Amino acid sequence: MFDYKAAFNSSVEQVRSEGRYRVFADLKRVRGQFPQAVRRREDGSEQDVVIWCSNDYLGMGQHPVVLDAMHNEIDAVGAGAGGTRNISGTTRSAVDLEAELAHWHQKEAALLFTSGYVGNEATLSTLQKILPGLITFSDSLNHASMIAGIRHGGGERHVFMHNDLEHLEALLAAAPADAPKLIAFESVYSMDGDIADLAGTIALAKKYGALTYLDEVHAVGLYGETGAGVAERDGVLDQIDIIECTLGKAIGVMGGYIAADAMIIDAVRSWASGFIFTTSLPPALTAGALASVRHLKAHPELRVQHQERAATLKARFAAAGIPVMESESHIVPVHVGDPVHCKMISDMLLDEYGVYVQPINYPTVPKGTERLRFTPSPNHTDAMMDHLVQAMDKLFAHCNVARRPVAA
Repeated sequence: MFDYKAAFNSSVEQVRSEGRYRVFADLKRVRGQFPQAVRRREDGSEQDVVIWCSNDYLGMGQHPVVLDAMHNEIDAVGAGAGGTRNISGTTRSAVDLEAELAHWHQKEAALLFTSGYVGNEATLSTLQKILPGLITFSDSLNHASMIAGIRHGGGERHVFMHNDLEHLEALLAAAPADAPKLIAFESVYSMDGDIADLAGTIALAKKYGALTYLDEVHAVGLYGETGAGVAERDGVLDQIDIIECTLGKAIGVMGGYIAADAMIIDAVRSWASGFIFTTSLPPALTAGALASVRHLKAHPELRVQHQERAATLKARFAAAGIPVMESESHIVPVHVGDPVHCKMISDMLLDEYGVYVQPINYPTVPKGTERLRFTPSPNHTDAMMDHLVQAMDKLFAHCNVARRPVAA
């Protein structure tokens, strides 16, 4: 008989042998103390740590306005949504949140999903059902959820070199002029921290009759006058056809959504299995997200503080000879280039210095580009940065990691 256990064990051992086996840090976030948390070690003891890799970019997951809204919603309506959106699960706070999100992105409508991953996978696959013969043009560094959705749709697809508009245009020009087309790309790419040329991509879409699908998960809440993302910052919100975002990063809770013209939203709502056949987000989450979005729209100083912290950390790493990679966004990646050393430095930072930053290894990034990815928030103090830079300086010397600036 087939040895199932051995096959599973072999797959895990392969990951271990390549130095990229992932160990989850057991963390207890403490209300009001972000980015500080308490880690439970394997022996059951506890350790105070500072989180340097959270996607809760602005600490909104701890903000009183969000927590109060969630508590109030639980007290008012209970815990779960009670069903799918089609079967009793369309809660008042979800409807209000969708209206707020649509207004935020200057669109006619929005649609909630249970996560950003599901939003991408469901929408990108469903568009290929709605638009027979759709040809999708995808950036080579698009998120796994976008790739999964495009592949799941089963239609023709072409991958263009990352942020390379010349290559994209060559692919568009070679496609049939009368075929429906979609350009799928991100604004902020989370591993390298670079930002796409939105205006240039839109111009190509107009030239070749393509729709634009923009993933703003690492930008929403963080860029633009009201925090609607890079498209708002660059003044092109009205020229993007479909915007996809998350509620789980800068907004601080959980979920995903798309925003677009009402007809597009209605079509996706009517066809997307990932929307139709899953239980709705709990009302406490949608109420918390609604409070968070309204707060972020009214407080641009949070975005100013966030950018300042990221710029300061980059400068401090560079001054210490830490190989910080070039990044034009709030993402601060530090090149290591070896999975074993990357994991070793991450483990030592946590065990010896109370600094938690997760190693980023293959398949998240290509082999040979392993890195530590820092995401400073407005809550990270100068003292925390001093402690981090000193620890990094010692450990990079200990592991003999190249001490030179490395381009992304």
